[in-house]
Amino acid sequence: MKLQLAPGLTIRSSQIHGKGCFATMAFRRRHKIAEYAGERISNAEARRRAHRKTLRICEVNNRWSLDGSRGGNGTHYINHSCMPNAFMQILYDHILFIALRDIEPGEEITIDYETTLHPDDKKCICGAPTCRGTINIV
Repeated sequence: MKLQLAPGLTIRSSQIHGKGCFATMAFRRRHKIAEYAGERISNAEARRRAHRKTLRICEVNNRWSLDGSRGGNGTHYINHSCMPNAFMQILYDHILFIALRDIEPGEEITIDYETTLHPDDKKCICGAPTCRGTINIV
């Protein structure tokens, strides 16, 4: 089954990590890029799946998470950066990606993961001049 991508996005090799999510159209500052999609699972199941090498899970609220590796729309390839061009906002149990600044076609979409199911000592490899050295804020 072919991945159905969110409009305006494509997936290709990333200099940050593996594959990344890239803009195919311009996104204006403070405008929605896309909504995170995936299988709805309990947070207990999310913690159980957290042992995987590659995590594609986002918490929606204190009860539910979405696993983008199952039924995702490409937004699960948005990589972490300590100097992101977008941010994630949860609104009425929907996970939205919003542009922090104008994003041009061809740019990789990145967010600061801040807090994840990854161990706190997981190294960051974003390459940003302001890189803090870890994925999670510790």
